[in-house]
Amino acid sequence: MISVSEIVSPPSQNNAKVAVLGASGGIGQPLSLLLKNSPLVGELSLFDIAHTPGVAADLSHIETRAHVTGYMGPDQLDAALKGCDVVVIPAGVPRKPGMTRDDLFNTNATIVATLADAVARNCPEAMICIIANPVNSTIPITSEVMKKYGVYNPNRVFGVTTLDIVRANAFVAELKGLDPARVNVPVIGGHAGKTIIPLISQATPKVEFPADQLSALTARIQDAGTEVVKAKAGAGSATLSMAYAGARFTFSVLDAMNGKNGVVECAYVRSEETECKYFSTPLLLGKHGIEKNLGLGKLSAFEENLVADAIGELKGSIKKGEDFVANMK
Repeated sequence: MISVSEIVSPPSQNNAKVAVLGASGGIGQPLSLLLKNSPLVGELSLFDIAHTPGVAADLSHIETRAHVTGYMGPDQLDAALKGCDVVVIPAGVPRKPGMTRDDLFNTNATIVATLADAVARNCPEAMICIIANPVNSTIPITSEVMKKYGVYNPNRVFGVTTLDIVRANAFVAELKGLDPARVNVPVIGGHAGKTIIPLISQATPKVEFPADQLSALTARIQDAGTEVVKAKAGAGSATLSMAYAGARFTFSVLDAMNGKNGVVECAYVRSEETECKYFSTPLLLGKHGIEKNLGLGKLSAFEENLVADAIGELKGSIKKGEDFVANMK
């Protein structure tokens, strides 16, 4: 039975206000569509430097209850963020063929720092989900900007690495003839090249591969973004799969904020699990963000080597992000 009080005042988070910063872009548009489709979202606040009124008008015609508003240009950024519970940031430039995620650093670092500054001023309590690459550096940037305002909460700042998990699930399912919806492969480390570490040994259901196949599968998961960049031949990077992954992570955060138990997602966060200040591992999410870091679990020898191999690059990317904020005017 639903009580009268639940009808009169449903749980507030079921009316969560979610902002998408970069809503007109290749990831932002399909991501906003998926969020508009969710009963967890009460208000959808869309921001970008161009075209947002059109995207908002288009989405507002969809027969779901999320109320959509569009904001355009730097003057409207603060208004877009007022009262937001969750902020998702796909803003930034995409990769082109031949580019690494790191090549995006200078442009995207400035964009993320500017947006994090606005979040710190307008909705410092919000859950912040960063998609903008290079995630290995943009999370340290976001954290350092929040610290400048004295509002940094490490339990609420997430680097969205869900696409790596989604890809790992899809590729393993394909190789083993399994239903991809039932496969779960944790992916730890970071979100670029060799810092992406799929834990095939911890997959459910349990799967095993001969050494050469495991090595090829791991490399494919690590390079899957480049696979899409090449296939799109200069027309962009992974947008649809990234939008799906970003929505999946956002829904998990909203579910946990709503009090759902046992919500676990991997994300790149402030961490004590390794010698890196930031590291992606499975996290138990709760009403206030990270409830518990579930750590690396038991690694195979192959996976231990992958972790050891990633540490140096991750440390460099983290320092690059921190230095960027330290040197900002």
